[in-house]
Amino acid sequence: MRFIDAHTHVQFAAFDADREAVVLRALEAGVWLVNVGTQKDTSASAVELARKYKEGVYAAVGLHPAHTAKSFHDAQELGGGEAAKGFTSRGEEFDHTYYRDLASDSKVVAIGECGLDYAAFVRERSERSQKRASAEAGGGLTQEEIEQRKQKQRQAFEAQIRLAHELEKPLMIHCRGAFEDLIRLLSTNSKFLGPNPGIIHFFTGTLDDASKLLALGFSFTFGGAITFPPRLAEQGRGGNYDEVIRAIPMDRILSETDAPYVAPAPHRGKRNEPRYVIEVVRKLAELKQVSVQAMDEQIFENAKQVFRI
Repeated sequence: MRFIDAHTHVQFAAFDADREAVVLRALEAGVWLVNVGTQKDTSASAVELARKYKEGVYAAVGLHPAHTAKSFHDAQELGGGEAAKGFTSRGEEFDHTYYRDLASDSKVVAIGECGLDYAAFVRERSERSQKRASAEAGGGLTQEEIEQRKQKQRQAFEAQIRLAHELEKPLMIHCRGAFEDLIRLLSTNSKFLGPNPGIIHFFTGTLDDASKLLALGFSFTFGGAITFPPRLAEQGRGGNYDEVIRAIPMDRILSETDAPYVAPAPHRGKRNEPRYVIEVVRKLAELKQVSVQAMDEQIFENAKQVFRI
């Protein structure tokens, strides 16, 4: 059996000590992987890593919405050094030429991680979430500043939709707290979307969101969170992972880890890695009431169609 981790980040600082061993463990377990960039540096390193392997390791390149402005410093992504900490204040502008040249590499199978992330701007949250939101958003923002940041995210996302169209590559989309705007932007730019326009990574939306995105041609990845009880999707929007997964056709579902984050049970609480995607496939098979082999074969076929690998 060949599994695929359609969205992972082995190029991140969390794997600096054992990156090669992590990739080899995945390949030995039959797991192929797509390392996804989040800004210039991690996009370039994703391509560099993919080039080291003849088969089974690919890259996606793009600008994450959180990195379009001063953002929360994640040591697992950027490392703990002063240079990495300095990155959080730069707020990257999307550079079409840079990403076009990087994405022209044959090992690049998607544009992203791009999209919208409004979660840091939500004011009604738990005390813990409020502290994190404050860190991510750079402190208390005015409503005008929030709108400016949202607009910058939307502009960067639309630029990447056009780049994906230009290069005939699918989108790798991130969305938190912004499905209404996401669907509106994708619908507005539908002329730039092909028959397999891309993936909504770590989908947390509702059945209604899924229906609209299916109509636009998108597929969906699910990760370790589906193995946790109660498996709620985006809170406050009525979503439920089990319900959503059962409703989405099998030919639109892919598996991911989003490593180093959100390790599935029984590895919950540990650093995630691509080989753990097998646990995700097992859970998907259970929810779709098919064998693990049938689920795996369908997911791999879906990945071949979307990524053209």
